[in-house]
Amino acid sequence: MRGKFRRISLPRRLVADLMYASAGVPFVSLTRSLNVRTLVEARARVAQAPGWASIFVKAFALVAKTEPTLRTLHVKWPWPCLYELPCSVGMVAIARVEKGEECVLFERVRGADKMALGDVDALIRRAKTAPLHEIPSFRKILCVTRLPFPLRRLAWAIGMNFGRQRANFCGNFGVTSVAAYGPGELHALSPGPFLLSYGVIKPDLTVDVVLRWDHLVCDAALIAKTLTRLEQVLGGEIAAELGAIRPQADARPVRAVGTRL
Repeated sequence: MRGKFRRISLPRRLVADLMYASAGVPFVSLTRSLNVRTLVEARARVAQAPGWASIFVKAFALVAKTEPTLRTLHVKWPWPCLYELPCSVGMVAIARVEKGEECVLFERVRGADKMALGDVDALIRRAKTAPLHEIPSFRKILCVTRLPFPLRRLAWAIGMNFGRQRANFCGNFGVTSVAAYGPGELHALSPGPFLLSYGVIKPDLTVDVVLRWDHLVCDAALIAKTLTRLEQVLGGEIAAELGAIRPQADARPVRAVGTRL
């Protein structure tokens, strides 16, 4: 069958680079259903509720604040070692349409545990609509992606294997979801050591969360504890922050809906 050749676009080239960088990460995953009833009820009373992506970014950063291992990277140069970051750096998957093509780029959120939830949400929402050149993290990664193949591989080798550069390239955790398009578990890949994805809010006000991690950094026991702590933070600190926001005049009824960034 005769087809036609199509040039690989810049966003698709970026995905190829990410898959190449992720191939060497020994990922293991754990899925758990978290009770978010308190959080959903608090969110329903807010006039302009923050998106679920911002909620999970701040919640994970709060958990990592007291658990240094969640801020730790495995690097190979100048010799294999673990590199602990002073604060969390989250990479959020942002779905966009550029030149008629659907693509995914990554917004960098540094120190979300010290930011107001509304500020985290504003940062993520701006990344979905602002021109690409106005988002620093987009400019940087696309600049690397435009390099010729040998230079891209060299840039990623440096970015993945030196602690400081790896923190800049992929942070210590990522957040991604396809819940806006319907239910389903997403087991994505990432060059970072931790990757969290979440599903839709179910009628019983629970949400399935998948946490993937680099087995060179930690073992499953810590991840199980992390998901327990994450559930507590969502229903505690995050719900309390939402509760402090001025409520809307007519609170929305609490119901299960597909989540969006």
